Amino acid sequence: MSRATLRSAFFRPISALLLTSAIACAPLGPDFREPDMAWLSAWQPDLYGQAYQEPGASDLSQWWQRLGDPTLNNLIAIARIENPTLQIAGLRILESRAALGIAIGLKYPQLQQIDGAAAYVSEYLHGGADDDHRDYRTGDIAFNIQWEMDFWGRFRRGIESADAAFFASIANQRDGQVLLAAEVATRYYDYKTTLQRIDIAQRNIALQERNVAITRALFASGQESELDLQQARTQLLATLATIPALKLTLSLQRNALCALLGRAPGDLPELAGVDDSLPDIRRIPLNEAPVSLLLRRPDVRAAAWQAAAQSAQVGVAITDLYPAISLFGTLGWAGTSLDNIPDVSTFAIGPALRWNIFSYGRIENNVRVQDARLQQLLEVFRATVLQAARETDDAASRIAQTHARQSILNESLTAAERSLEIAMRRYQEGYSDFQRVLDAQAAVFVQSDLVVINRGDHVTAIIELYRSLGGGWREAGIDDLVPAETRYRMTERVDWGDLLQEPIP
Repeated sequence: MSRATLRSAFFRPISALLLTSAIACAPLGPDFREPDMAWLSAWQPDLYGQAYQEPGASDLSQWWQRLGDPTLNNLIAIARIENPTLQIAGLRILESRAALGIAIGLKYPQLQQIDGAAAYVSEYLHGGADDDHRDYRTGDIAFNIQWEMDFWGRFRRGIESADAAFFASIANQRDGQVLLAAEVATRYYDYKTTLQRIDIAQRNIALQERNVAITRALFASGQESELDLQQARTQLLATLATIPALKLTLSLQRNALCALLGRAPGDLPELAGVDDSLPDIRRIPLNEAPVSLLLRRPDVRAAAWQAAAQSAQVGVAITDLYPAISLFGTLGWAGTSLDNIPDVSTFAIGPALRWNIFSYGRIENNVRVQDARLQQLLEVFRATVLQAARETDDAASRIAQTHARQSILNESLTAAERSLEIAMRRYQEGYSDFQRVLDAQAAVFVQSDLVVINRGDHVTAIIELYRSLGGGWREAGIDDLVPAETRYRMTERVDWGDLLQEPIP
């Protein structure tokens, strides 16, 4: 055989082995790619003129400060610290960070174990010619190590999955910030709207009590029938009946704020002396296009990270189809007190192979299960983006329509007040009966209430647009995620190492 033939015969298997090793080093399974949302490129909403791009506009991280209400700013600041749901989201970041540490640890020898045993033995020998009883002691100790080589990327995919889950927990905490700020603002302005409605009802009650007094005096003097008196009383009692319902609503809204601030139901000192004014914001400046803001919404990012975590789990499942190759080693000693049995020292090292070749379809079906879960999460991501777009469009439309309705309601209230003025004058001059006055008063009360309700709806729609655009979150440090007191209690129970001090990426 020629030297070239020998060289070819030698290097061909070596090359094949190197190629196989190179292929084996690439992790099995799909590499995650975020789904392409083709419709987004064509979706460039003008948001019904309610929002516009302004390069110098401030970001939406603290959008509530644009409303100019110090009480609201204070309530949101307290809620960010005290809200239990947000604290749970922060703790889940710590949990996922610890889970990531577990996944990283699997890269290293998975088994590092010391085994030991000691025993006192008492034996009775039957049928022997010598002593029929002996006592002795035995003992053994061994250090075992096993390291499964990550040929197929099982552990790398596990780290990838845990890493994506960690970032998903960060996105979920940010989404919690968004929802919390919007909920506090909504409850706060609902509270102020109810205060306005109570004020309107009380002003109408004062007017109607005067009507009752007038009609009672006229009836007593014989100038009017009892019908006018009873109609005036009916209207007064009906208005009085709205006060308990409005006060109940006020109490429920206050209790909702207490829950958001992590407090027991009851009075809120922060609301003492608060007025019933509502902000008047017509348009919202944005520093970026709505599409860009929408794709950065924390719940959208969380959906993408969750899909990425599951994508890596598909690769983990696929590695079960291939053999697991490990290196193992044992260093041991065993001894006994018997004189005729020597002590034994053991040292062993070598490779090990584990391959489940008869899985009866279990492994293949587990891969299919993981892939089906991945596809579900991809659909969840698409649905989340669609829902975000819908919420943004709905909120902007609601702002536009409540603004248009406000103008009509204001004119309607003006007309109702003018109608009441005319009805009162005609009644005093004797040209119409008292029922016309009562009808005009009822119309003023209803229209005044509708004006306030619509103003509240308009503010709620503004808050909803800020929320739908993903405004209201900021990067949180470890102090923001978990209060110092909670971290102290946790370190008292368990050694957390540096996990409670390390910055959040």
